[in-house]
Amino acid sequence: MVIFMKKIGFIGAGNMATAIIGGLLKSGSADGEHITVFDVMPDKLELMKNEKGIQTAPDAKTVVEVSDITVLAVKPQNYAEVLESIKLAVTENKVIVTIAAGISTDYIAKTVGVECPMVRVMPNTPLLLGKGATALSRRNISDEDFACVYDMFANGGETAILDESQMNSVIAVNGSSPAYIYLFAKAMVDYAVKEGIDEGAAMKLVCATLKGSAEMLEKSGDTPETLIKKVSSPGGTTLKALEKLEEKDFYNSVIEAMDACTKRADELSK
Repeated sequence: MVIFMKKIGFIGAGNMATAIIGGLLKSGSADGEHITVFDVMPDKLELMKNEKGIQTAPDAKTVVEVSDITVLAVKPQNYAEVLESIKLAVTENKVIVTIAAGISTDYIAKTVGVECPMVRVMPNTPLLLGKGATALSRRNISDEDFACVYDMFANGGETAILDESQMNSVIAVNGSSPAYIYLFAKAMVDYAVKEGIDEGAAMKLVCATLKGSAEMLEKSGDTPETLIKKVSSPGGTTLKALEKLEEKDFYNSVIEAMDACTKRADELSK
C-alpha cells in the first residue's frame, strides 16, 4: 500500500469519486486533510466535508492549484468546460487522472496546452463496494506518481495496466459489462418467479451462483470451456439449456454487443 504524502484533488463528487475517496480513507492511504473536492452541487460538498472530513474548494481551478494529483470525475460531456476552467492551473508537475469513457490524454493535453503527467482510467461501478475492476494507462508520469494513482484504484478491487490504444475496447470488458451481467441475472430471476419461486430466494441463489462461478474461473485453473464441460453431463439438463443458447447464438450476440460498445466509445472519443 502506498501512503499518500501528496495532495489529491477531485473535480466532481459523484458515486465514482465517492468510492475512490472511501477506498483511500478506509485503507489509511490518505486522510481528509490531504483530499480536496469541488462539485457544482453544494450539498455534495457539505456531505463530504461533514461526514468524511474532506477539504472543499470553491471551484475546479482551486482544486488543481492545491493538489498534486487531480482526478477529473465528471461526465464526458462536461470535460471541455472543466478543462477550460482549470487550464491556467495545470503545469508540467500537476498529475491529471481522467476516468471518463472516450476522453483521451491527447485531448486533455491539447485542451490545457500542457504536456502534464496523466493517467487514463476505466473503473466500473462495483468499485463502490470495494469490488471494482479497473484498467489504467499511463502517460508522461513518474513511477512514484503512477504508484499513487494505481493505489487509489487497487484499494477498491482488481486492476490491470494497458496501453492507451486499448482503453476504448476495455470499456466493453469491465466498464459496461456489469450491465450485461445484471441483464442475465434479471432473466434468471424472472424465470424463477414465473415458476413460482420466491423472488428473494431466487435472487440469493443467482447472486451466489455468479460469485461462485467467478471464483471457479479465477481459482480452479480451468479454462471456461473446461468448466462448461464439467457442468454438462451427457444427455442432461445443462446441455439442453446450452443447446437453446447456441440456437439463439448467445455467444456471438455477446461478442457483437461488446463490439457495439467499443464502436460507440470510438464515436464519442475526443
